[in-house]
Amino acid sequence: MTMRECYEAIGGNYEDVLGRLRSEALIRKFTLKFLEDQSYPQLKQALNDKNYEDAFRSAHTLKGVCQNLSFDRLCEVSHELTELLRDRTGEQPGIPEAMEKVTEVYEMTMEEIKKMSH
Repeated sequence: MTMRECYEAIGGNYEDVLGRLRSEALIRKFTLKFLEDQSYPQLKQALNDKNYEDAFRSAHTLKGVCQNLSFDRLCEVSHELTELLRDRTGEQPGIPEAMEKVTEVYEMTMEEIKKMSH
């Protein structure tokens, strides 16, 4: 699987990230580093603990990482969750549903990246 094919599979923008990072080797390096990123596990834990300050921070970090890597689909759902958590109260309707979407897209993204890493 090429980097371009991986980006197509995850709903990313390969041309955009290539314009930013300038080489497939760098894109591969940072895409594989995403496998170690702790934003999502921290987000999940913070929501389980009802720690909405940390949940907001983790969702915002995940969104930023996805933005930098042009993981557009994951960036979009992370952005939706970030906005619901922005007031840090956990009282906005739709947080569980938004987290479900993030989980679904995150898991698919991780699976595709893992395929590429072999």
